[in-house]
Amino acid sequence: QVQLVESGGGLVQAGGSLRLSCAASGLTFSRYAMGWFSRAPGKEREFVSVIRWSGGDTIYADSVKGRSTISRDNAKNTVYLQTNSLKPEDTADYYCAAARRIFTTTPGNYDYWGQGTQVTVSA
Repeated sequence: QVQLVESGGGLVQAGGSLRLSCAASGLTFSRYAMGWFSRAPGKEREFVSVIRWSGGDTIYADSVKGRSTISRDNAKNTVYLQTNSLKPEDTADYYCAAARRIFTTTPGNYDYWGQGTQVTVSA
Protein backbone atom coordinates (compact mmCIF):
# COMPACT_ATOMS: atom_id res chain seq x y z
CA GLN A 1 0.00 0.00 0.00
CA VAL A 2 1.04 3.57 -0.67
CA GLN A 3 1.91 5.78 2.27
CA LEU A 4 2.88 9.43 2.39
CA VAL A 5 3.98 10.57 5.85
CA GLU A 6 4.60 14.24 6.58
CA SER A 7 6.80 15.48 9.40
CA GLY A 8 8.50 18.65 10.57
CA GLY A 9 5.49 20.72 11.54
CA GLY A 10 5.24 22.59 14.80
CA LEU A 11 5.08 25.97 16.48
CA VAL A 12 7.39 28.63 15.05
CA GLN A 13 7.73 32.36 15.63
CA ALA A 14 7.04 34.77 12.79
CA GLY A 15 10.21 35.40 10.82
CA GLY A 16 11.55 31.94 11.53
CA SER A 17 12.10 28.98 9.22
CA LEU A 18 10.71 25.49 8.94
CA ARG A 19 11.44 22.46 6.80
CA LEU A 20 8.66 19.97 6.15
CA SER A 21 9.43 16.45 4.99
CA CYS A 22 7.28 13.85 3.26
CA ALA A 23 8.47 10.25 3.13
CA ALA A 24 6.83 8.05 0.50
CA SER A 25 6.60 4.27 0.31
CA GLY A 26 4.75 1.73 -1.82
CA LEU A 27 5.23 3.59 -5.11
CA THR A 28 7.93 4.28 -7.68
CA PHE A 29 8.78 7.68 -6.29
CA SER A 30 10.70 8.98 -9.32
CA ARG A 31 7.61 8.61 -11.54
CA TYR A 32 5.48 11.03 -9.50
CA ALA A 33 5.31 14.78 -9.31
CA MET A 34 5.21 15.70 -5.63
CA GLY A 35 3.10 18.57 -4.36
CA TRP A 36 2.39 20.44 -1.16
CA PHE A 37 -1.03 21.84 -0.25
CA SER A 38 -2.27 23.73 2.78
CA ARG A 39 -5.58 24.16 4.57
CA ALA A 40 -5.86 27.09 6.96
CA PRO A 41 -8.56 27.28 9.65
CA GLY A 42 -11.90 28.07 8.02
CA LYS A 43 -10.37 27.98 4.52
CA GLU A 44 -10.38 25.61 1.58
CA ARG A 45 -7.34 23.60 0.53
CA GLU A 46 -4.80 25.63 -1.43
CA PHE A 47 -1.89 24.76 -3.68
CA VAL A 48 1.53 25.62 -2.26
CA SER A 49 4.20 24.05 -4.49
CA VAL A 50 4.99 21.14 -6.81
CA ILE A 51 8.17 19.57 -8.16
CA ARG A 52 8.37 17.47 -11.33
CA TRP A 53 9.34 13.80 -11.10
CA SER A 54 12.69 14.66 -12.69
CA GLY A 55 13.29 17.42 -10.14
CA GLY A 56 13.99 19.86 -12.96
CA ASP A 57 10.88 22.05 -12.76
CA THR A 58 8.97 23.67 -9.91
CA ILE A 59 5.91 25.87 -9.35
CA TYR A 60 5.16 28.04 -6.32
CA ALA A 61 2.01 29.77 -5.16
CA ASP A 62 2.29 33.55 -5.06
CA SER A 63 1.88 33.44 -1.28
CA VAL A 64 5.16 31.55 -0.80
CA LYS A 65 7.18 32.57 -3.86
CA GLY A 66 10.56 33.86 -2.73
CA ARG A 67 10.20 32.29 0.72
CA SER A 68 9.73 28.58 0.01
CA THR A 69 11.91 26.03 -1.75
CA ILE A 70 10.67 22.60 -2.76
CA SER A 71 13.19 19.82 -3.33
CA ARG A 72 13.29 16.06 -3.56
CA ASP A 73 15.72 13.24 -2.90
CA ASN A 74 14.65 10.30 -5.03
CA ALA A 75 17.21 8.02 -3.39
CA LYS A 76 15.42 8.61 -0.07
CA ASN A 77 11.87 8.75 -1.50
CA THR A 78 11.44 12.09 0.23
CA VAL A 79 10.21 15.55 -0.76
CA TYR A 80 10.89 18.69 1.28
CA LEU A 81 9.39 22.14 1.65
CA GLN A 82 11.69 24.73 3.20
CA THR A 83 10.00 28.00 4.11
CA ASN A 84 11.79 31.07 5.48
CA SER A 85 10.39 34.34 6.83
CA LEU A 86 7.30 32.58 8.13
CA LYS A 87 4.15 34.64 8.61
CA PRO A 88 1.15 34.06 10.88
CA GLU A 89 -0.94 33.56 7.75
CA ASP A 90 1.17 30.49 6.95
CA THR A 91 -0.58 28.75 9.85
CA ALA A 92 -2.30 25.70 8.39
CA ASP A 93 -2.28 21.96 8.02
CA TYR A 94 0.17 20.99 5.28
CA TYR A 95 -0.39 17.96 3.07
CA CYS A 96 1.95 16.08 0.78
CA ALA A 97 0.53 14.57 -2.42
CA ALA A 98 1.76 12.46 -5.36
CA ALA A 99 0.64 12.75 -9.01
CA ARG A 100 1.72 10.09 -11.50
CA ARG A 101 3.70 11.84 -14.26
CA ILE A 102 1.38 14.85 -14.22
CA PHE A 103 2.98 18.19 -13.40
CA THR A 104 -0.05 19.87 -11.88
CA THR A 105 -1.36 22.34 -9.31
CA THR A 106 -4.86 20.81 -9.32
CA PRO A 107 -5.75 18.69 -6.26
CA GLY A 108 -7.99 16.38 -8.30
CA ASN A 109 -5.04 15.25 -10.41
CA TYR A 110 -3.17 13.82 -7.43
CA ASP A 111 -3.34 10.10 -6.79
CA TYR A 112 -2.20 9.86 -3.17
CA TRP A 113 -2.28 12.09 -0.10
CA GLY A 114 -0.67 12.15 3.30
CA GLN A 115 -2.51 12.82 6.55
CA GLY A 116 -0.96 16.22 7.07
CA THR A 117 1.26 18.01 9.55
CA GLN A 118 0.24 21.11 11.48
CA VAL A 119 2.20 24.36 11.23
CA THR A 120 1.48 27.23 13.61
CA VAL A 121 3.25 30.57 13.23
CA SER A 122 2.95 32.93 16.17
CA ALA A 123 3.20 36.70 15.90
